[in-house]
Amino acid sequence: TLFASVFVFVVIPLGAGVLTHRHFIESDRPESIDKLANRLKPASIVGLLLTVILLFGFQAETIIANPIRVALIAVPLLIQSYGIFAIAYALARALKLPFNVAAPAAMIGTSNFFELAVAVAISLFGLSSGAALATVVGVLIEVPVMLSLVAFANRTRDWFPEAAHA
Repeated sequence: TLFASVFVFVVIPLGAGVLTHRHFIESDRPESIDKLANRLKPASIVGLLLTVILLFGFQAETIIANPIRVALIAVPLLIQSYGIFAIAYALARALKLPFNVAAPAAMIGTSNFFELAVAVAISLFGLSSGAALATVVGVLIEVPVMLSLVAFANRTRDWFPEAAHA
């Protein structure tokens, strides 16, 4: 099932993306990639929201009944997320990277990509497993953490030099 999960959640979407990109590049319409992305964006947001709502719905009793387990998952994730962001953001500042490079680099380094982890955990271990609980708590923690880090980055944008214009 691990290989099936990787195939379904990684290989198929990656292959579809590569083929779509290649199609638009070879047909001399690279601007169509952005148009397609903009058209699909609402559907992807709705899909992610529905997934999160369903996951919380299925895991609500477990989350409420096991606050210690949730804390044992949440506290290290909080420390890790804020710690990695602080290191990456400080290093970007020390290297005098422009804000448009520093902020995304720190965010990407901080993210745990729980969307993929949720899919793999559920397909491998089942919806009521400890792995599914950990990934659901991860999403529950990561979303507000990332929003707080975006707000912090926007408030500290003047710490970084302006990006050079080509």
